Amino acid sequence: MPAQLPTPDWQHSLRTEEFRALRATIRERSTLRIALASLGLAAWAALHLAVQVWLPMPVTLLVPLLALAVLFEAVFALHIGVERIGRYLEAAYESDAPDGPRWEHTAHAFGRTMSDSAGRLDPLFSVAFVSAALLNLVPVVMGFAIYAQWGPGPMAELTVYGGLHLVFIFRVMRARQFAARQRRDELEQFERLTQPD
Repeated sequence: MPAQLPTPDWQHSLRTEEFRALRATIRERSTLRIALASLGLAAWAALHLAVQVWLPMPVTLLVPLLALAVLFEAVFALHIGVERIGRYLEAAYESDAPDGPRWEHTAHAFGRTMSDSAGRLDPLFSVAFVSAALLNLVPVVMGFAIYAQWGPGPMAELTVYGGLHLVFIFRVMRARQFAARQRRDELEQFERLTQPD
């Protein structure tokens, strides 16, 4: 094994600053993701209620669904970004530095050994988003049931509304599947990319 040359001070300082900035980005985006999901779901509930009270037509319930979809995409993007930065830090700063930072490796290993599913977090709030989508559809179904308008026209309308909600739920489930394998897949990519040529 060839002897490693000492790192010049400016390079060491640059790496230290990069590490600090990326860890700060993870902290800020993770906090923002939780706040955005919490406040956004509360805003969705208010919008959903307002639409039911002031514009009680089935087509207007697509507005809260659109708001829910935009909110989910924002939460998903924040999560993906945080995970990517974490995998870069794991590959670039923790791989070959036994006395260096170990948070990402340790957190990654801890998550794999968690045996009780009740202790696992849902970073995408997928259960909340799917529940909100189903709740968003309830007034449409109830409206058709109350007025007994189950002819071909209303059934087609219900199929369209239900289909759009199912598309959103499918998107949430696909995003959840992606997030479940993101750490493993992207760590391998970053390990290849950060290796010296």
